[in-house]
Amino acid sequence: MDILEIKEKRTLSREEAAKVLHRIADSLERHNELQFTREGKGLHVKVPDAVELEVELEIESDETSLEIELNW
Repeated sequence: MDILEIKEKRTLSREEAAKVLHRIADSLERHNELQFTREGKGLHVKVPDAVELEVELEIESDETSLEIELNW
């Protein structure tokens, strides 16, 4: 049972997507947490020192996808 699930899907330029990934990485490295804002409310999620990282690259004839998943 999920306590909370936040999903977001949007179209960005490659550079804008890189900025989002940089913000996530900087938050993990400097603050040991992730920050989300939805509907004017802030949410801070603490991240432990060790996490499981999964990277998946799928190349198909009509689409390519890269999935990055962190679990703890």
